[in-house]
Amino acid sequence: MRIASIDIGTNTVLLLVADIDEHGIIHPVEHQQRLPRLGKDVDKNKAINISAFDRIAWILNEYKNLSLQLGADKIIAGTTSAVRDATNKDEFVSYLKKNTGIDIEILSGDDEATLTYRGAISGFQDLQKPAAVIDIGGGSTEISYPTPEKHNGKSKLHRYSLQLGSVRMTERFLKHNPPLAPEIQSAMQVMIEEFAQVHNPGLSSYQLVAVAGTATTLACLDQKLNEFDVEKVSGYKMSRDAVGTWAIKLSTITSDQIRSLSNTTEGRADILTAGVLILNEFMKHFGFGSVIVSERGLRYGMIIREWQKTMQK
Repeated sequence: MRIASIDIGTNTVLLLVADIDEHGIIHPVEHQQRLPRLGKDVDKNKAINISAFDRIAWILNEYKNLSLQLGADKIIAGTTSAVRDATNKDEFVSYLKKNTGIDIEILSGDDEATLTYRGAISGFQDLQKPAAVIDIGGGSTEISYPTPEKHNGKSKLHRYSLQLGSVRMTERFLKHNPPLAPEIQSAMQVMIEEFAQVHNPGLSSYQLVAVAGTATTLACLDQKLNEFDVEKVSGYKMSRDAVGTWAIKLSTITSDQIRSLSNTTEGRADILTAGVLILNEFMKHFGFGSVIVSERGLRYGMIIREWQKTMQK
């Protein structure tokens, strides 16, 4: 079964076309990324800018045509923080349906965390510890991990969706370029307050897995990659000290200087600092010694869920 999965995020719109076999194993066929920053000023205005409607519809039609050319049996799409926070979300989703023919699911924070967890761990067969997954998006950060204890033979998946994101935190706090120390301190205080919502059953004993653009871009920078290389990014491990070093470096240089570090920073050079600060503070707060980067996430989880629906029919 070949499924096209589209993730309409706060900063990016991502496409995955993949085959999923009878065992639920995903075999990627095509990846695409666009960075239209749908969520620009949504935190402040509580609405999606009308100019974004056509921009996103154009990308979706591009993805739809590509998916059909590649023989996708089904196209599924979900949208996350910026849209679920917007007062005009219903108008936006209706517009996309009318102009692309694609049904858009507005994912709750719980659903986003669950699907991201399932997608992220689908790429790992040999983790030595249970995984705790962090998904640092543009508007929110999702945390998910299973409980150590089982109930009726199953582990409960704890899920949290925090109002922390690289776009949101940049727009709220990091107003100078590079940001001033008091701005960083204010952002960090909010991070700590948000992290307080997360129950900590000894999370430092878990293996932290990070997905989405902040983590994958950081993996590229740490390896001095000028272009994205999925083979080198997937499974790349970074120590907390390495993440902390990058947090300090990125906080003290301009977005133009960040952009000059690698082509992989294009479209997120101005928000990367906030994303890395979130990751660094999370690792410090919960005592993680290292993080493994995964290029998988929400799109993969959506495909797994769609496959399971089909199998149940």
